[in-house]
Amino acid sequence: MNQLLQDLVNVLTLERLESNLFRGQSRDIGSAQVFGGQVLGQALAAASATIEGRMVHSLHAYFMRRGDFDAPIVYEVDRARDGHHFSTRRILAIQHGEQIFNMSASFQIAEKGREHQAGMPDVPGPEALKDSGDYTRDLLPQLPETLRRLLENKRPFEFRPVQPPSFLSNQPQPALIQIWFRAIDRLPDDEVLHRCVLAYASDCNLLYAAMRPHGLSHATPNIAIASIDHAMWFHHDVRVDEWLLYSVDSPSASGGRGFVRGSIFRADGRLLASIAQEGLMRVRAR
Repeated sequence: MNQLLQDLVNVLTLERLESNLFRGQSRDIGSAQVFGGQVLGQALAAASATIEGRMVHSLHAYFMRRGDFDAPIVYEVDRARDGHHFSTRRILAIQHGEQIFNMSASFQIAEKGREHQAGMPDVPGPEALKDSGDYTRDLLPQLPETLRRLLENKRPFEFRPVQPPSFLSNQPQPALIQIWFRAIDRLPDDEVLHRCVLAYASDCNLLYAAMRPHGLSHATPNIAIASIDHAMWFHHDVRVDEWLLYSVDSPSASGGRGFVRGSIFRADGRLLASIAQEGLMRVRAR
């Protein structure tokens, strides 16, 4: 396996301290704090380790404090309920004696039922699009150091945006982003792992959709952005090492917060997961 992807798998593989207590390590991906998707993926891995024969179908999480790269994160799982068909887990992420994150997750026994779904957007396939790095490579000298550090960091995913990124433009644009992504190498045939990796990736690129109508971007001077909460629903089994389309729109922004919702489709059009998030979106006084 590619070393970058193997390192992500290692991050999502937690040390079990007690039957309901786990410890995870962090990676600096170039952001100002521990990446929210990492905590999502680790919390889901911790909860999944207390479940047998059931797969996560939804999670609801709150980000409460910044995570510290240099200290481990402890995950405490509360086995809230095990019913005939569903199980519920509550997860606390603790660092330096304080909660930095909490999450509830629901798991279900595999079950057949009636199905319908929204259609996949009509967009070019990934083969017709450029890698996100091809758009930003020439812009790097003009970008703020914090953003440049994030973009220069090598990632375990390929990203191919449908709408080219516009970090240096302050012109309002539609509140929509669509991007193809996949892991850069093959992952084991482990559905729990694929769902944890998808939870990790689901926190990428989301809030940009809420920034675009206001001519804002990650390069806007004095901008403060951070995830506040995150909800995710899994509709079908997932393979994150195959091309997936992430389509995100933002129907509202208010009170210094942006609200976004996303749909993740398989290349053949099947809707695999839905996401909703609200995040801090504030331009501070200089």
